[in-house]
Amino acid sequence: MTAPSPPFQPELSKIIKLSDIGGTPLTGQIVADEDQLKALATRFDLPSIEAITADYRLEAKEHEIKFTGNIQSDLHQACAISGQPFPVQITEAFDIVFEEKNDTPPSEEEIELAPEDCDVIEYEAAQIDLGEAIAQTLYLALDPYPRGPDADSVAEKKGLKSEEEAGPFGALAALKDKLS
Repeated sequence: MTAPSPPFQPELSKIIKLSDIGGTPLTGQIVADEDQLKALATRFDLPSIEAITADYRLEAKEHEIKFTGNIQSDLHQACAISGQPFPVQITEAFDIVFEEKNDTPPSEEEIELAPEDCDVIEYEAAQIDLGEAIAQTLYLALDPYPRGPDADSVAEKKGLKSEEEAGPFGALAALKDKLS
């Protein structure tokens, strides 16, 4: 029998109690410290994160809390071709809605999400974690196949095809060359 895993502890946590959000919108800034940057780099499998800053506005609506603002981050990603780290600057606007967690089990019928449903985070226990929302937004802003400055030359040396050559039209061009 294995021991249960401990609950997830966000690396960049900024808990706000709903009772602290009044009728006037709150504005603020979240700045990750050195330990948080290292922990998030490990979680996101990045060589390093040098800075994360988020300026935000938090506003309570009738049945939701709007969390909007901008993230700025300086980090290093590993090139998908060479594996070498290279610097990346990310500036990302966010528009997140926090809604109270619904304990009703989901129905078996298929549902379709509208674009406005995609950036919704559920909360419980009358508190929200702005820091974890920032961390998730940063992760989604990362390029899933980053190409460093030397990617083309490394790919050529390794004999890898370019995106144009490897795609469906590249295969057709190769077939056309064979037929000619």
